[in-house]
Amino acid sequence: MKTTTFLSAEWRQLLMANYVVDENLLSPYLPVGTVLDLYEDRCYVSLVGFLFQNTRLRGFRVPFHVEFEEVNLRFYVRRGNRRGVVFIREIVPRRALQLVAEHIYGEPYVTAPMRHEWKRSGEELTVNYGWRIGGRWHQLQATASSTAVPVPHGSEEEFITEHYWG
Repeated sequence: MKTTTFLSAEWRQLLMANYVVDENLLSPYLPVGTVLDLYEDRCYVSLVGFLFQNTRLRGFRVPFHVEFEEVNLRFYVRRGNRRGVVFIREIVPRRALQLVAEHIYGEPYVTAPMRHEWKRSGEELTVNYGWRIGGRWHQLQATASSTAVPVPHGSEEEFITEHYWG
């Protein structure tokens, strides 16, 4: 019997900002049986913006839902030797996406108007993900060199990449 994956997609044009926060801020979100996964005794949350591309539901492309933005706020946990991610909020631009994610995965999604922009200027790349909640636009934006460089050994970025993205 052939099984079809429920949801498949590519994550592209990722922008991630990591912030050190007080551990007590995350207590209300900590799943039973898990502990915060600290890096050098510091607790991090990440704000992540990206594009879902080539999205398929049970192998089929759903019109108007193949490419869309998502911004999420997350933190990191452990249960024994296993590591995981807990989402505080995930924002998507279409109500159908929110309903499927809440119903099938139990994820804390909300729907909001969204936009994104990737702009090159010489050797710089500016990345911007925006969402409107409460009548006000919010954004995650960064400007960096458009030349790729290795993730520094021993850095927070290496830790998060190896343990949660790799």
